[in-house]
Amino acid sequence: MKTPYTDRIEIRQAIIDACLRMNALGINQGTSGNVSVRAGGAMLITPSAVPYEAMTPQMIVSVPLDAAEPAPVGPRPSTEWRFHQRLLRDKPDMHAVVHAHPVHCTALAINREEIPACHYMVAAFGGNTVPLAGYALFGGEDLCDEVARAMRDRHGCLMANHGAVVVGETLDKALWRMIELETLARSWILARSVGKPHILSAAEIDEVMVSFGNYGFKSD
Repeated sequence: MKTPYTDRIEIRQAIIDACLRMNALGINQGTSGNVSVRAGGAMLITPSAVPYEAMTPQMIVSVPLDAAEPAPVGPRPSTEWRFHQRLLRDKPDMHAVVHAHPVHCTALAINREEIPACHYMVAAFGGNTVPLAGYALFGGEDLCDEVARAMRDRHGCLMANHGAVVVGETLDKALWRMIELETLARSWILARSVGKPHILSAAEIDEVMVSFGNYGFKSD
């Protein structure tokens, strides 16, 4: 699939707008999240430690997808640029990555729990669970490896004692998945507080994934 994005000011602004929307929806807080899109052989990613309200399109950083390190001059990319880069390299049909610290996702991640098939929308993440990536220091290669491992056959994961990350065929789809993931996490927590949740079987989730495809919703 050809990437829908090129390095244009409108795309850079769309990245900023996605960050602002996450904060407005309560999906993220402060500058803790980061967003990237594929643009040809590079990714465009939010800069490190810049409040979204102060961000301008010129501050969005371009990092080659094959770069071992970002350029030593200019704005620095998000400290999490490594797993953004790896996910875009590993998943050529996905063109955007969204990372955030949604409260309910993070609560489960602190408990080191994945999200089981408590609702059919788990299928939107590529399987019958939303997995948990193991803990590693933020910004490092070890965390990159953990996220890549958890996301090998998924479109989203929780990150132990950290937050969550999703990918999308487009930036809008990635942001939608992050909102869905937080909704799932909140529903799972609430369901356990009022009773014993019923978990859908792998066969039932497979059936949902087929139905998604029939409705034009690609979950893989």
